[in-house]
Amino acid sequence: MEFTINEPKVFNYSDIFFSCYTDNERGCWSMVKDHALVYICSGEMLLQEGMTTTKIRKGECVFLRKDNRISLTKQPKGKEKFIGISMIFKRDFLRQFYQAMDKKKLPLQIQKPTQSVIRLPQTPAIASLFQSMRPYFDSSTPPTERVINTKLQEGVYALLEINEQFYPNLFDFNAPWKIDLLEFMEKNYAYDLTIEDIAHYTGRSLAAFKRDFRKISDLPPQKWLIEKRLKVAQEKLLHEKKKVSEVYLEVGLKNLSHFSTAYKKKFGYSPSNVKA
Repeated sequence: MEFTINEPKVFNYSDIFFSCYTDNERGCWSMVKDHALVYICSGEMLLQEGMTTTKIRKGECVFLRKDNRISLTKQPKGKEKFIGISMIFKRDFLRQFYQAMDKKKLPLQIQKPTQSVIRLPQTPAIASLFQSMRPYFDSSTPPTERVINTKLQEGVYALLEINEQFYPNLFDFNAPWKIDLLEFMEKNYAYDLTIEDIAHYTGRSLAAFKRDFRKISDLPPQKWLIEKRLKVAQEKLLHEKKKVSEVYLEVGLKNLSHFSTAYKKKFGYSPSNVKA
């Protein structure tokens, strides 16, 4: 079945997403909060985590492990537009799936894979699953919640048939470990994260995050982030000889005028007047 979409489109049916871009690459940093499957119908997608880049091509599927941050670049391939379908497995759905399973048949002592990006082999179960979803995105009739739930279940079964290592990944319902707040914020200050996001990714409720943060800083979290960004910006301007127009974006600020105002208030001079 061929699509007749000529404009960029994104559809969201509950926990199943469809995206289509006719030209130009679309890139972003994504915080992967829930396990996900991403299938490429056409075009290609680049996924970068740290220094590792994975390219997913037409007809390929990738598993993204939850609680990780990954750079996604969706791009056309030759004359082919980018078309992809994503399937999100939320905690509540997986818990219900697990509760309905025959626990006597569960494999024991399986080691959980540590990769955040896992390229999947091309199997009939994966291919048929996503091909069966495509007609809904070229139709005015959306899938029912029952259909969506069935497709999500098919996705889980397809993963479990590929490798038993997905059992401990999908059905680990333990609360995330608390990780070092200061270390996390030092590494991630430049990304567009809300305080709620930071609390989640450090394994805390928002209240617990604020309480723990008071133990390590006299500044509120948002103020700490601004101070950190301005100090790094100063270092880049002084020692790396970078332009102001480059630096404010690199440290995670979005508005050049606001950056200049905050910088001058902090250091007593405009960033354009920095001298080594």
